[in-house]
Amino acid sequence: MSLATDAHVIASDAEAIEIAHELADLWRPGAADRDRERRVPREELAQLGRSGLLGITVPRAYGGAEVSTETLAEVMRVLASGDPAVGQVPQNHFVFVGVLLADGTPEQQEFFFGEILRGARFGNALSERGTKHVMDITTRLTADPDGGYRVNGRKYYCTGALTAQWIPVFTLDEQDRLAVAYVERDVPGVEVDEDWTAMGQRATISGTTTLTDVWVPEDRVVWHWRTYERPQVYGAFGQLLHAAIDAGIAANALSDAAAFVRERSRPWFESGLERAADEPLVIARFGELTLQLHAAEALLARAARAIDHAREAGVTEETAAAASLAVAEAKVATGEAAVAISNELFALAGTSATDARWGLDRHWRNARTHTLHDPNRWKLHHIGNHALNGVRPPNHGLL
Repeated sequence: MSLATDAHVIASDAEAIEIAHELADLWRPGAADRDRERRVPREELAQLGRSGLLGITVPRAYGGAEVSTETLAEVMRVLASGDPAVGQVPQNHFVFVGVLLADGTPEQQEFFFGEILRGARFGNALSERGTKHVMDITTRLTADPDGGYRVNGRKYYCTGALTAQWIPVFTLDEQDRLAVAYVERDVPGVEVDEDWTAMGQRATISGTTTLTDVWVPEDRVVWHWRTYERPQVYGAFGQLLHAAIDAGIAANALSDAAAFVRERSRPWFESGLERAADEPLVIARFGELTLQLHAAEALLARAARAIDHAREAGVTEETAAAASLAVAEAKVATGEAAVAISNELFALAGTSATDARWGLDRHWRNARTHTLHDPNRWKLHHIGNHALNGVRPPNHGLL
């Protein structure tokens, strides 16, 4: 597969953040309609591909910007502030670029990094439904007698797979070891359904991907089990990007709440004021929510720097644990901010804010849906167990 596009190549961290703001501004006006109509965001994702943002974690040696994790987290946060459903789609893309960075061969890196810089995007086929738990994988990779491998399985929550050029698939080999098969979207045996019916994050179209006897060349399989035989920040990296999305949801909800109160809400009659935006109690509550948002954003940036430090200093048990704990704190804080602000929006804006034409309910639905990625109670357990007992968090891919 070769992708020929007019994708821009971003050269610096500052340029990446600037372009993220431009895209968020483009996406924001249509976010409510996309949510209402459950529309597949084809044009918005095409804009993302052309923007060059998909290539910002590609190493400089291969022509990419190799931005810091802190910059990437800010890019994800900004995109999500425009439309968190569209903004969630590249989360798995960057995770699977990370798999190639950690476990890919030089030949695999050269091929895929070239594709990415031309605008190709990774979807995902990680999770399965109906299994014992999230780490119970039934999708299988078996050797083909004529060379290469065959993949068989059924996945759900496949964010971005419908419109991606490549679908990385979590699968177990014949020795029950974790592998990632990078499958072309349109090869025989791949079926992606538009059966995503969740109440929030609707435009992610995170439905079912079925793989039936799909042939994969040997050089499209990455042996990801190797990551977990050493200290790693792979899990923390993926969780950080989810936290960034939650921070974007929170910021967007607070901004829309403020605009609605200023422009449409009526003051409570007892206040004696002409504008709801002048009510002291309303002003104070906006102050509290702003403080919660900024604290969460600060923890997000701190966690990103912890991952950068681990990679620069060398990923050891100590640096990996520090990064995982920092990300856990950020994930809890951003998730709580997103849910609290999107809920409090209605108390501050008043009954008229519930009118469907404004689409403000999408903020809460998006927050409540997206924050279900990996329960915060376990994040708090690991944070507390380290603080109290000095126990490091586990070295699995969800922390």
